[in-house]
Amino acid sequence: MNPLARKRWNRFRRHRRGFWSMVMLLLLYGISLFAEFIANDRPLHVRFEGRSYFPVLRFYPDDTFTGSGRQTRPDYKAIRDSEAFQANPANRMLFPPVPHGPNEIIKPDSLRGEEQVTVALRATPRVGSVNLDADLRVVREQAAAYFLVGLEAGEPVTSAWDIPAEIGEAIGRRLRNEAAPAVRAVAARRGTSGTDAEISLAAYTPRARPPADVRVTFREVETRGSRSHALVFNRALERLDTEHALWERLTGAQQEQIRAWADRGFARPTVADPVTIDGAEYAVHVRLNDIQWPFRPVRGHWWGIDNAGRDVFARILYGLRTSMTFGLLLVMFSMGFGIVMGAVQGYFGGKTDLIAQRVIEIWSTIPFLYVMILLGSVFGRSFGLLLFCYAIFNWIGISYYVRAEFLRLRTMPFVDAARCLGLGPFGIMFRHILPNGLTPIITLFPFSLVGAIGSLAVLDYLGFGLPPPTPSWGELLQQAQMFRWAWWLVLYPSLALFVIILLGVFMGEGVRDAYDPKPLTRME
Repeated sequence: MNPLARKRWNRFRRHRRGFWSMVMLLLLYGISLFAEFIANDRPLHVRFEGRSYFPVLRFYPDDTFTGSGRQTRPDYKAIRDSEAFQANPANRMLFPPVPHGPNEIIKPDSLRGEEQVTVALRATPRVGSVNLDADLRVVREQAAAYFLVGLEAGEPVTSAWDIPAEIGEAIGRRLRNEAAPAVRAVAARRGTSGTDAEISLAAYTPRARPPADVRVTFREVETRGSRSHALVFNRALERLDTEHALWERLTGAQQEQIRAWADRGFARPTVADPVTIDGAEYAVHVRLNDIQWPFRPVRGHWWGIDNAGRDVFARILYGLRTSMTFGLLLVMFSMGFGIVMGAVQGYFGGKTDLIAQRVIEIWSTIPFLYVMILLGSVFGRSFGLLLFCYAIFNWIGISYYVRAEFLRLRTMPFVDAARCLGLGPFGIMFRHILPNGLTPIITLFPFSLVGAIGSLAVLDYLGFGLPPPTPSWGELLQQAQMFRWAWWLVLYPSLALFVIILLGVFMGEGVRDAYDPKPLTRME
């Protein structure tokens, strides 16, 4: 390593955030390269009938373990649980730490222990009617004792309720024996917040004599969440909900009755008998939360399951390898071709530079997404086609930087000395000028890498990226848009993409500072 390169490397190592970001990024990529040994539905080692097999490294047909004659891929978990395999105590299988592959469909039977039963209790609204005279005093009532609490004998209902003006006007019209349509309005109980009632009057037709009183119907209004409750139980009949107020108001017999309903709910949905709590009657509905995809994080699937029944952690791990490999290959190809094009333009200049610049300007106006859609519809989507389509457009930016460096360096004395020694144009370009013009190339490398990773995620999100069932972060985010309640499909892919891009940006800052000869200054 020459002294200048050693000086830059030492400066980069002193940039602790950039250096450790590079270490973490390389470590994560290195881990993803061995994803088959971390998350896989194929065992690492199988000991069967005295022989050893290594399915993670080599393909074995189903006939090898079952004698079925089929040459298809075996279901190792079904073989492990079969009677023939269990009959020999020496037979065994060793699976990776996460025994789920990125394309393995989880069997719902393996999640039966995660089923939950919800006991929904909804209070039946209280309804009562009262007959009011001209002074709004109660003449008689029917099932309206709840609405008359706090009202003394002979007092008008306005002492306990804020009667809306339209209700008072409707009562007056009926007492005057005038035709009036049906009317309803919400009234609030005085001195109590959140306790409302809907007051309604039926349509009125004039009679021979004016009525002495008017019948008014009171109906309890349910405030948000105050009249409905949900109690969630697992198979051990343990409560999983966070609500305690209603449960603590139940008697011991009522709690045991609800647990019995929950136990029966695992077999079939149930509409139970109403229960009375604090004088209010609650209708009871018991329903089973069936296993459906996507499924929340549970034991064994700590990052949840996607809409196809596949483990999210396994798909994110394999997606990391796919994204990093795509980004590295794209950046290497783009930079290689961009360096060649920029070097030819910058070194020869003149008509060569002029013609190449016009061609690049025309090429850059071609819409990349349309080309990608067209080629994908003709040849089918694939990793190689996506890489090719992206690379033929991604080299243009780096060629501008290389061209500018070559235009600056071709007039230097060391270039004239190389010409005097008889070196050819390409020897001068790539053996003398290029090593002195690597600064923009190296400093742009980390930023180009994270840009390529982000672009792949965007294309997968839009549906124009890698073909299914290739593990992809963008495909998981697309699922999250369809299932917005599945928070794990948003959190974990977004977090993985955020961490990788953040590490790449930090590394790029460190490289830029290492190659920037200007010292940093701070104004105070």
